[in-house]
Amino acid sequence: MTTDPDQPSDFEALRAMVIERRDALPRRIAQIAAYALDNPDEVAFGTAASIAASAGVQPSTLIRFAQNLGFDGFTSLQGIFQERLRERNYSYEERLKALRGNAHGQTQTRGILDGFVAAASRSLDAVARNIDDDRLEQAVDVLKGAQTIYLLARRRSYPIASYMAYALGKLKIRYQMIESSAGLDPEILSFATPRDAVVAVSFSPYASTTIDSARNLAQHGVPVVAITDSAFSPLAEAATVWFEVAESDCAGFRSLAATMALAMALAVAVAERRSGA
Repeated sequence: MTTDPDQPSDFEALRAMVIERRDALPRRIAQIAAYALDNPDEVAFGTAASIAASAGVQPSTLIRFAQNLGFDGFTSLQGIFQERLRERNYSYEERLKALRGNAHGQTQTRGILDGFVAAASRSLDAVARNIDDDRLEQAVDVLKGAQTIYLLARRRSYPIASYMAYALGKLKIRYQMIESSAGLDPEILSFATPRDAVVAVSFSPYASTTIDSARNLAQHGVPVVAITDSAFSPLAEAATVWFEVAESDCAGFRSLAATMALAMALAVAVAERRSGA
């Protein structure tokens, strides 16, 4: 039995609710909220005692966190994280089934295309509404003065860094893509100084190498411009300035339309600012 009819029904709804309420959360509850969003597998598998110990809070804080979100206790909340694992384990098969069921009189291929176009349109509308002008200018200022712009991304985020590299090269802006097949990324990043800057991109589940590299660079005074999906993202914590981009999905498959638009806007705006136009 739950205490709130508006409690989140799945992990994405839970994440959205936490982000919406983050500024109003008490400090200890915000601490466990950040841990839960950054470590959802651990929350799904762990006990209240082990999770609390890892997050650095008392077990009672887990109960208060759950009740703050409308659950009657931690076990009910944990079910959301466990369901996320079940959905992830079968995600691609289930997503394809969902696509087959969404044709509604169209050819299957046309239905898929229209679904992705609609998701991309929603994402683009959201990023246009939600990106703060001052934050955008701050990021351009950071990148404008950099001697070298280091590009850091892995897995699903990699195409963003790759296309930024292409654009920066065409715009005659010095960059360094971190993609060493020889495993020399730490050595390459060791050349970065506070006179440079980093663009780091990562979404949940966050790429550990991206997070670790961004944190290390930030500790050495290198400005980090981050694109991520949550105020509780570990990438946001390491950033000089960061952007929150939530991509809409088509049957569980997410595109990168909004993220790509933001990344390209940054690259072109930096070139424009450097030209003095």
